Amino acid sequence: MLPSNQSALFSLCTSILLLCVSGAGLDSFISSGIVPDVISSPPQSVLQVTYNNGLTVNFGNELSRQQMMNRPSVSWNADPNSLYTLIFTDPDAPSRANPTSREFKHWVVVNIPGNNVTQGQEVAGYRPAGPGQGSGLHRYVFLIYKQNRKIDAGFNTPSKSTDARPGFNTNGFAQQKQLTLVAGNYFMCQYHQGDENLLVL
Repeated sequence: MLPSNQSALFSLCTSILLLCVSGAGLDSFISSGIVPDVISSPPQSVLQVTYNNGLTVNFGNELSRQQMMNRPSVSWNADPNSLYTLIFTDPDAPSRANPTSREFKHWVVVNIPGNNVTQGQEVAGYRPAGPGQGSGLHRYVFLIYKQNRKIDAGFNTPSKSTDARPGFNTNGFAQQKQLTLVAGNYFMCQYHQGDENLLVL
């Protein structure tokens, strides 16, 4: 067992390492082009996103459509007395080279109390990533915004519907609703044979 001073030093070093890793991850919002394609500056902190198969979203790691068919769990350092908005979006629709449908909104939940997403108002039902054949890698971005009041999103899109999903503007929506970006994360995904046979529940 480590003496108390060694244990404290170990904890400090671990905390510093985690901060460095988180900082590098948040900086990758710039190197990946998510800034400025989706947001104007990187988020302040890391959003933890975990799918029910145990896979985590980690600043540009590649996941497959099959691995993300169900809603993930998300968590962040939230004020329990504040409301938040969750946005999951694809700026590379139909492809990064030709993003004429930028952005395609995959999931939007508003008026989330603290980080209890299930208690929020889902205004765009969850749709898993669905890059088209030959469209290359897409960036899929999760963002958390702090609200200064309860908001009306102005849309309501069921999970199975693709209506009103293309052409979404995260930055514009955030400005209109006076939201403050606090956390984020993202992954990459590309088409794999058979993806079109995976049904959205």
